[in-house]
Amino acid sequence: MVERETMEFDVVIVGAGPSGLASAIKLAQLAQEQQQELMICVVEKGSEVGAHILSGAVFETKALDELLPNWKELNAPVTTAVSKDEILWFSDEQNAKTIPHFMAPKTFHNDGNYIVSMGNVCRFLAEQAEQLGIEIFPGFAAQSVIIEDDVVKGIITGDMGLDKDGNEKPGFMPGMELRAKYTIFAEGCRGHLGKQLINQFALDKDCSVQHYGIGFKEIWQVDAANHEQGKVVHGTGWPLSGDTTGGAFMYHCEDNQVVVGLIVDLNYSNPHLSPFDEFQRMKHHPVFANVLKGGKRLAYGARAIAKGGLHSLPKMHFAGGLLVGCDAGTLNFAKIKGNHTAMKSGMIAAESIFAAIKDGNEHTELADYAERFKASWVYDELYSSRNFGPAMHKLGKFFGGAYNTIDQNLFGGKLPFKFEDNTPDYATLLPADQAAKIEYPKPDGELSFDKLSSVFLSNTNHEESQPCHLQLKDASIPIKVNLTRFDEPAQRYCPAGVYEVDNSGDEAKFVINAQNCVHCKTCDIKDPSQNITWVTPEGAGGPNYPNM
Repeated sequence: MVERETMEFDVVIVGAGPSGLASAIKLAQLAQEQQQELMICVVEKGSEVGAHILSGAVFETKALDELLPNWKELNAPVTTAVSKDEILWFSDEQNAKTIPHFMAPKTFHNDGNYIVSMGNVCRFLAEQAEQLGIEIFPGFAAQSVIIEDDVVKGIITGDMGLDKDGNEKPGFMPGMELRAKYTIFAEGCRGHLGKQLINQFALDKDCSVQHYGIGFKEIWQVDAANHEQGKVVHGTGWPLSGDTTGGAFMYHCEDNQVVVGLIVDLNYSNPHLSPFDEFQRMKHHPVFANVLKGGKRLAYGARAIAKGGLHSLPKMHFAGGLLVGCDAGTLNFAKIKGNHTAMKSGMIAAESIFAAIKDGNEHTELADYAERFKASWVYDELYSSRNFGPAMHKLGKFFGGAYNTIDQNLFGGKLPFKFEDNTPDYATLLPADQAAKIEYPKPDGELSFDKLSSVFLSNTNHEESQPCHLQLKDASIPIKVNLTRFDEPAQRYCPAGVYEVDNSGDEAKFVINAQNCVHCKTCDIKDPSQNITWVTPEGAGGPNYPNM
């Protein structure tokens, strides 16, 4: 039995993303107003705050306005206002048509919004939190939940200094018990502790299954002649075809930089599809190529997105804690935005927890969180867009898009229909012999690139000798089941070259290059056998995004 040091707090928050930091700041503000002392701790698995944050991002400031009304005076890195908004239909690899605004859902319009790096916004929020006396521990992964008598009482951070077989190396440091009256789980999409809590407490028994996309993003330095600061481009159609849905984006930031990306919904059916390669070939379309040509790619990253919306929201409260932000799935996919809703969900969590602690409670089930959430603008927003994703799944790109435009623009999201898709994303793949093979062009090294050179730009690193954080329930399934039936799609859906099938010997072998993992969680979501479980590696492992 490992002896662990214990620290006691009023509130422990897992994850220094927008929802976690908004929770912390709001708690500290409430404590200050009521002249009450609160010990608040935020643990962050990234090497620093922002290192694991990846988001588009066109940012709606609604929650920030409430949390820090003077954010402009505080020099928040929210400075590039959207100046132009384009929505495109890509019909093929050469052509695109502009969709008039009246023919697109009004939720896509970005008047008053800003193009930001959410990594830098989180760094700013962390500074504000620390000035309020909040302790932030970067480089510490929350490895497990302390549950006693069906009550959450905190978390245990990951052990440091184990070899690949789990044996202690010189300098081994056991993880710590961080105990709290209440614990907020703000890990982002498909948080591994959030996933465990949803299963353990059956938090999703009354909701639709969650749905996901994988989002890719690159930052480019481009020629000044090709740059229009503040311009936002969204598009759909090519290169995605058939039942594969998603969308492209390109945002013109400051300093002649452009972010370009693609979201691929993970309910696609063709096991031969490679989301990474779809993104790479997308950049050869003239809409993107004419901006990027002659430029330099500076950064690359990928991350899963929870896009099920209101129908897929689990119960977010349980004895001793709350799920907030993308750990629960508060993203508004009709807007392609989730940072403002994540922040607001965290602020509501702070109000609920502060009221409980003020009344002398601890480890109780905060049922009033659900009431506060339902009374807020974040619920109204998610309710009005509740059918957006399911309609696309059920009706397809054209008819789903038409329904959403009518529902949003003419009826404000209040049409009396309920679309649900209860087929999990992992269950949608066809057998490989029933799906069309896809031949992807080789990367040219100018606009398109391979996975390994891309991972290099993400600054991903893991301690070489440590237990593999990509765990197989049954080591035989990748070859015996997934390769035989689906041509092992992990080779293609992973955006970082983590999974390979080695055919060099007498028998095929499944290889896991865990060092490459960018923590996108796609494997945990899309594996058709649900055989891969993503758990936290040693703290500070993974990507180190500077400005994503």
